[in-house]
Amino acid sequence: MSCTKSNEQLSVEVYETSANGNSLTKLSDFSSDANQEEIIQIKLLPAQKRQTITGFGGSFTESSAYLLNQLSKKNRDSIIEAYFGESGAKYSLTRTHMNSCDFSLSQYSYAPVEGDKELKHFTIEEDKDDIIPFIQDAMKVSKDGFKILSSPWTASPWMKDNKKWVGGKLLPEYYDTWALFFSKYMDAYKAEGIDIWGFTVENEPLGNGNNWESMHYTPNEMTNFVQNHLGPKLEADGHNAKILGYDQNREHLKEWVDSQYKNEETSKYFDGTAIHWYASTYDYYPKELQYAHNKAPDKYLIQSEACVDSEIPKWKDDAWYWKKEATDWGWDWAPEKDKHLHPKYAPVNRYARDIIGCLNNYVDGWIDWNMVLDTQGGPNWFQNWCVAPVIVDLEKDEVYFTPLYYTLSHFSRFIRPEAKVINLENSDKELMVTAAENPDGTIAVVLFNEGMIAKTINVSLKDKSIQIEIQGQAIQTVVIPN
Repeated sequence: MSCTKSNEQLSVEVYETSANGNSLTKLSDFSSDANQEEIIQIKLLPAQKRQTITGFGGSFTESSAYLLNQLSKKNRDSIIEAYFGESGAKYSLTRTHMNSCDFSLSQYSYAPVEGDKELKHFTIEEDKDDIIPFIQDAMKVSKDGFKILSSPWTASPWMKDNKKWVGGKLLPEYYDTWALFFSKYMDAYKAEGIDIWGFTVENEPLGNGNNWESMHYTPNEMTNFVQNHLGPKLEADGHNAKILGYDQNREHLKEWVDSQYKNEETSKYFDGTAIHWYASTYDYYPKELQYAHNKAPDKYLIQSEACVDSEIPKWKDDAWYWKKEATDWGWDWAPEKDKHLHPKYAPVNRYARDIIGCLNNYVDGWIDWNMVLDTQGGPNWFQNWCVAPVIVDLEKDEVYFTPLYYTLSHFSRFIRPEAKVINLENSDKELMVTAAENPDGTIAVVLFNEGMIAKTINVSLKDKSIQIEIQGQAIQTVVIPN
């Protein structure tokens, strides 16, 4: 393996996922015989540190938990190990839903009794067959543990102005009841041995086209609810859960962070902001992310939901995940002015591009949506089918780990909580690169070559370097030991 003449060789391990069949494969030979003028220079600058990583992971949905319950114990255990175990992705940051969502089997609420302002009939019984056992089993195999972010899609219909599961607003007379709901949820999950790390105030407060469970806020309405109700209630009840505002697409981020962080009083109970990626198949909105970071540099900025939406997953067809054949909701529904943001796009490219783009623009956590779906892309009461990294065929009791699973693992397995994203110099605008220094001193560099042609890279750290080849359509994680 060659390196620049004047430098000592850098010791590295290289893991690759590629369109030609590698799946987080540890490479024994990653050398290149390229001429010097063809080499891309990546210079790592660990002294220049950026944001601290909170974690990477996916979501505990009722749909995923239900499917796991239908599988053989062997396959159920293998999926949980693959996501949370030492041999797998080692997920460190997760999400779940409070009350039902579109990826539930039906619509339900923990506060089913109309007019129950004191929530005397509050119950999480609905979660005890599926979501809670899934979380508990994940906890058993996770050596380092993981954080859980919980999000409501809607309050109970009786608390809303339209009395429906979909759309509408929380009536002001129920603001305190809804704040109590969060506190009771924390207590109820704690009684099951599960600590809730944080909340988003509302999943997609701008709405979702009046399709499935939703509840609307303006930026100032959400700020008011957190400042005067949710924050004080959690504080009074001794809960120190993080509160993240917004929780929808990035193109509207400015108006939400401007409201949350208007002054010291509005900012007090907001620990950060959550975002989704559905505004575009390929654009990760760096200007908006930078604006949010600069507005509140000491607050969390977490990508809380992402999936290849409006698609039925392709079963055991790795090649499809690398091809520009996937569409998203915007392919059909976006207004004409936004159509260009939603081209057909390879699922792997979408994930790798977005995560690297996020990390290079101050995002500190990245959470995928459903961990497991079936061959239809459900179950889902609304039938808005989606893709998950792991697909199962219940009839045959078979499991398919898609290339998306390995793509996510390139980050979650090698960039650990409390790692610091570090600056770097990259001489090739077409090659996406990010890097982070872990608490144990190891450095993980993630490279994504979206093009079809192999590239030769010289990775340098201080006075050491190494030459590495990355083939076309490939992701690599380069691990540099302490």
